[in-house]
Amino acid sequence: MVRPAESAADIGTDHGHVPVELVRRGTVKRALAMDVRKGPLSRAEESVAMAGLSVAFPLGVGLALVLGVVVNYVGAPKGDPVILFLGVALIVAAIVCNGIASQRVQSGGTQRAQFRKGVALAVVAGVLMSLFYRFVAAAMDLDHFENPTPGMLTPYSAVFIFSLGVLASNFVFNTWVMKRPFDGEPVAYRDYFKGSFSTHLVGMLGGAIWCLGTTFSYIAAGKAGAAVSYALGQGAPMVAAVWGVFVWKEFRGGGRTVNGLLALMFALFIAGLGLIIVAGGN
Repeated sequence: MVRPAESAADIGTDHGHVPVELVRRGTVKRALAMDVRKGPLSRAEESVAMAGLSVAFPLGVGLALVLGVVVNYVGAPKGDPVILFLGVALIVAAIVCNGIASQRVQSGGTQRAQFRKGVALAVVAGVLMSLFYRFVAAAMDLDHFENPTPGMLTPYSAVFIFSLGVLASNFVFNTWVMKRPFDGEPVAYRDYFKGSFSTHLVGMLGGAIWCLGTTFSYIAAGKAGAAVSYALGQGAPMVAAVWGVFVWKEFRGGGRTVNGLLALMFALFIAGLGLIIVAGGN
């Protein structure tokens, strides 16, 4: 047991999880991770870096939400724009609250360079995420799903072709990132096959769930419009927040301020979601 203190030192830190967890829970304000070997220190740096990157995740999805709604509404205007963008603004505010709450319970020792890298990657990812849906929507006949214009796709054929694109592009982008990772050591394809069957099965299940949700989103675009459908599909940070708050207890020990931010986050998200639904109905 570690009593609350200003700072703590972990001698022989190995993976660095202990000092990161002490700061995350608010037991200490600062923690020093020490080890005589380079390998453990590298793992400790990665643990701290990942804690910092979690702050950048809401930034990426929030940027994708804002840009994606704008791009999709300009391409296929449908729904009440005032109500739609007001709902988007509330969801962005909810994501900001989530990010602030995460920052308050994460380690304060993240290196500045790693933090800037995480923010830069989140911005790039957000911009890319905001663009893909418009291309898919443009390939579909949103007004005649049952009898599409010759040369246009239905939601089912669109998600099939999109899935093939995801599979093919993974061999390009994954190979590049595996050889030149943003964090950690390079890995080879043989390391993939070292994983257990259950681990791979969980990954496949996640892909199947994502594909099913994307299919529903494409189908909904015919009635609600691409902008509304896309906005409703960008609730990943809030779903992750539900798991983090109620299942994994990631915000345990965060204090009254963090709990208040989380409550405000859920309230803003629900309100924003309601406005987007109303915008689609109009």
